[in-house]
Amino acid sequence: MRASRSKGHLSARLGMLALAGMAVFLATSAAAQFLRHDLDWIAAPNSFYLIGPWSGMVRAGYYAMAAALVLFAVAAYRELTPEARSAAPLLLFVLGGVALAVTVIAHTNQPDTPPTLQGYVHGIAAAAAFLCTATAMLLQAWRLRSDPRWRRWWKPAFAYAAVCFALLWLSAARLNVPHGLGEKVLIVLITGWLMAAAYRLACIAGAADGGTES
Repeated sequence: MRASRSKGHLSARLGMLALAGMAVFLATSAAAQFLRHDLDWIAAPNSFYLIGPWSGMVRAGYYAMAAALVLFAVAAYRELTPEARSAAPLLLFVLGGVALAVTVIAHTNQPDTPPTLQGYVHGIAAAAAFLCTATAMLLQAWRLRSDPRWRRWWKPAFAYAAVCFALLWLSAARLNVPHGLGEKVLIVLITGWLMAAAYRLACIAGAADGGTES
């Protein structure tokens, strides 16, 4: 039907825009590791790259990721069958995107300087961005089992999301792993799940859009 094809077309576009935003975030964050010679990438958390040289590039990547989370949430909600839809992952992805944008606006506390209210807000927002996004991934993956087009994909998606969720809490426990390295590994894993999901969503929605009218 024409309405179904129009819906699939928009969802495919949203999915590809989300994928592009995620790729920009990953590329700018990775580039900063090589361009910032003043920071030790193993020890320094990503928040430090939002201040100083090349910080404008990194901030742009963060904003792209924040928008990508919202776009992906909307696209997934639109494209999944009614039985698979849930407002919970939609809201959590949106909250994760908003929290990520706040981490850019509020600068983190710096070593050897007095803590500030802005730094406190940054820390809360960064933690919220991680927690909301990881939880949304789990819930979204679980809901995929109710959509026939995603049924074969939901188990690996849920297992991958569960690993990210577990690593998030292990990272919060501050084990004997450099903070910067542990955070960057977690970011890469979470972004990998999101990019795979956005690509899959765009492909499924695009296939529906290319179907014959009835």
